[in-house]
Amino acid sequence: MSGGTTAQGIDAASLQHWFEDRVDVDGSLNFEQIVGGRSNLTFTVTDEADGRWVLRRPPLGHVLATAHDMAREHRIISALAGSGVPVPEIVGLCEDEAVNGASFYVMEFVPGMVVRTYDDAAALDPVLLGRMGGSLVEVLARLHDLDVDAVGLGDFARREGYIERQLKRWRSQFEQSTTRDIPQVLEVHERLAARVPEQQGVGIVHGDYRLDNCMMRPDGGVAAVLDWELCTLGDVLADLAAMIAYSDQRAAGDILLNASAEGYPSPDEVRALYASHSERDLEHLDFYLAFAHWRTACIVEGVYARYEAGVMGDADPELTRHFGDRVLALADISAECAGRLP
Repeated sequence: MSGGTTAQGIDAASLQHWFEDRVDVDGSLNFEQIVGGRSNLTFTVTDEADGRWVLRRPPLGHVLATAHDMAREHRIISALAGSGVPVPEIVGLCEDEAVNGASFYVMEFVPGMVVRTYDDAAALDPVLLGRMGGSLVEVLARLHDLDVDAVGLGDFARREGYIERQLKRWRSQFEQSTTRDIPQVLEVHERLAARVPEQQGVGIVHGDYRLDNCMMRPDGGVAAVLDWELCTLGDVLADLAAMIAYSDQRAAGDILLNASAEGYPSPDEVRALYASHSERDLEHLDFYLAFAHWRTACIVEGVYARYEAGVMGDADPELTRHFGDRVLALADISAECAGRLP
């Protein structure tokens, strides 16, 4: 058997044996890293007969709670099998770090397309992109309507106080990272903290639900929802607001997002589509939109601060400026949304 190609973070020989014990493998396995995602590493795995799988593992050098991270993702995807929310079929979870240096899990490969960039989206027929947006919203509503106890995730995370915990966490992150005066961020935090709506039950919050975190079918339907590493339980309207915020061109600064291409549903259309699939009350959606933009401002300020401090290497000054300006734009939009709150 000839040796397959490998990649950093992959012990090809050891994984070859692991795979052969679980699936039909034809010849040597090749491993290729997929670019994208937040932190966990994703690899396509192929054999000599074009059999395909996907492997997920923690980032290199990540030593804290690695098994926990992988076990969480594995548990979510396994629980959602047959739920009506499309997810890949799980092959197996390995928590024995002797196999590949860290825990990992393997899924079946789901064919389809990932619309990652604005150019990817703009190359599509606007009608098709519109169907993709509609399917995304329908699947999100389906996820949010699942009974967390019925799918076996009732004890997956804390069920209440999601927004309060998020407000506390991201204010702290902002204060630790920022080196400039952006009063809107703290002002919006105080306004939001005093007006948190009552959580409408408990649901599964994906945490990063958007077009490029799903595999799409050629007909525009969602083939599989991916990237579950931020998933938790809590207030699902935070997911909806984040999806709407992501499609707001003002929040993108001068970066063209895939959700801003012609044909993708506008923020008002996303809201209307969700309302047509869910019985949840959207009366307080402005609160969640303010929260979504505010949280992104806190996150991007951390990125800006790292670039400004020079810890990201030889960063393009124009890119650094962009991050800084985007924070200010996000802070203004969050303040605008918060200003509509009673």
